Amino acid sequence: MPLSSPDKVSLFAEGAVSTARLIAYLTLAMIVMVVDHRGNYLERLRVVAGTLVEPVYRMAALPSDVARAGRLAVATQTQLVDENRDLREALLLAQVRLNRMSALTAQNDRLKKLLDVQNELGLGVQLARLIDIDLDPYRHRVVLDAGSAQMIKVGQPVLDAFGIMGQIVEVLPNTSVALLITDPTHAIPVMVRRTGLRTIAYGTGAIDRLQLPNIPISADIKVGDQLVTSGLGGRFPMGFEVGQIVEIRNDESGMFAAATAKPAAALDRSGEVLLLQDLPQPMGPPAPEEPPAPDAAAASPAPEPGR
Repeated sequence: MPLSSPDKVSLFAEGAVSTARLIAYLTLAMIVMVVDHRGNYLERLRVVAGTLVEPVYRMAALPSDVARAGRLAVATQTQLVDENRDLREALLLAQVRLNRMSALTAQNDRLKKLLDVQNELGLGVQLARLIDIDLDPYRHRVVLDAGSAQMIKVGQPVLDAFGIMGQIVEVLPNTSVALLITDPTHAIPVMVRRTGLRTIAYGTGAIDRLQLPNIPISADIKVGDQLVTSGLGGRFPMGFEVGQIVEIRNDESGMFAAATAKPAAALDRSGEVLLLQDLPQPMGPPAPEEPPAPDAAAASPAPEPGR
């Protein structure tokens, strides 16, 4: 049903009033803004309103802040775990390299000492490397990486940069076995460097002990004396370091003394050794001369009687 003319006038009238109100509100707002801008009259009101509205803003932003903080914490923890793992790997690698360098430095020092010993000896020596060691209480032996193919022979003395280690007792094509001086079955003639006293040092089965029994009670020997090879028996050349006296005591009879010595060689730490090649000739009487051939005796003219 079409609207009547009065209805249209009423509608247009309400629209005019609303527009006027809007214009009035806008004008009032502009006046307030200008006045506030110039005189800053509403500053306190804004502060109070901001104070009242701030908790609302915080509560509204709380879920997003919590989610952001959680994501940041997870990312940070993951990053820290990765960095920690990388640092541990770097530290382990650095430690391995340091240990390797220390081992190489120690090996170079040992080789330098062996080279110095080789130059000082003036004897033919051959360098060999330990490939196995047996320190059973009843057997002290080491296996070397040199054998008959390298001209190694049974009886050759074995020493390191500090002293006598033992002697070769078995030779294979490419390896050899050396009996250490601490083996219970081993004995080596020694001499006290300070006094020249000669005696025998026996292995005890302990890697750091040699036993010297049956020393005369009146013998001039004391703790700290150096023991060297005496050269008797012709197996070990004279003058090589054997050990140092660390203890002296009387035996049960009271007529003799017994001494304990610490080996000079690093029996449980050496990695490279020297084998003496120019061995001294065995001590003993000279070999008998061969009798002249019968033909030579018959060919010589017999002296005439009376001449």
